[in-house]
Amino acid sequence: MTQRQVFKILKQYEGFELREYAPCVIAMVNVSGDLSTAGTLAFRPLFQYISKGNNKSEKISMTSPVILAHPTNKPISNQWLVSFVMPAGTTVAQLPDPTDPNVTLRNLATELCIATSFRGSVSEELVKEKDLTLRALASKENISISSETRICRFDQPIKPGFLQYNELVIPLQ
Repeated sequence: MTQRQVFKILKQYEGFELREYAPCVIAMVNVSGDLSTAGTLAFRPLFQYISKGNNKSEKISMTSPVILAHPTNKPISNQWLVSFVMPAGTTVAQLPDPTDPNVTLRNLATELCIATSFRGSVSEELVKEKDLTLRALASKENISISSETRICRFDQPIKPGFLQYNELVIPLQ
């Protein structure tokens, strides 16, 4: 079974959860394109990194989700940061260096976020709808959130769209 990014549910609200994400490391690639192509463009270099495309030729376990987000200073653009979460408990210092200069490793600290899940093929329209709903729910609960939205994809693209499990995650301010 694929390891998932570690978090604790702090509180359940109607339509979303408040979560505390454990510190982790992500391998990320910056790509240009629309939502439907960003994941495809970034998948190869990220997959190569965990499949021995690193300075030690080590295989690294696959985890989920694959995370897509706009750089935080450009919430509406065709630039995407696409990330794989590294296995729990690892640090940048413990991981081999990527051989592809487009792949970057980054430590993430403990983080509070709100999250909601949904099924279906990820599309710009669906993400926009879910994002607006999640932001309205957070506002109703007086939760101050950032402008960043993370699209978390858990299933392989070959899985039928209506069965695909996804989440939207928004960090707190």
